Amino acid sequence: MNEISNINWVSMSDEALIKTIGNFIKQHRLQQNKTQGEVANAAGMSRSTLSLLERGETVTINTLMQALRVLDLLYVMNVFEISESISPLAYAKLKKEQRERASSKTNKATKKEEDLGW
Repeated sequence: MNEISNINWVSMSDEALIKTIGNFIKQHRLQQNKTQGEVANAAGMSRSTLSLLERGETVTINTLMQALRVLDLLYVMNVFEISESISPLAYAKLKKEQRERASSKTNKATKKEEDLGW
């Protein structure tokens, strides 16, 4: 997963993308030396449902998540993490508004007297 990918995901059809996901699940299942039945039972689905997933057929997202969990592949969800970033203009505005020094206490007392009309 850390390899540099040369796959042009945008140009792939939805069907090709789903088949790629299914192949990903199948390859990792085989690398872990698990049968479809073992993974399906651990995930709480039928073997035929797992087979559909691996062939790139239509399955629910829940089915995909269950298979990823059983195969310890939930790390792929990291790509969906949202990190907040601030635009350079917003950052500059925040820096401009940031205080650079404290005001003296005597000035505050004088201002209060002025406010009271003394």
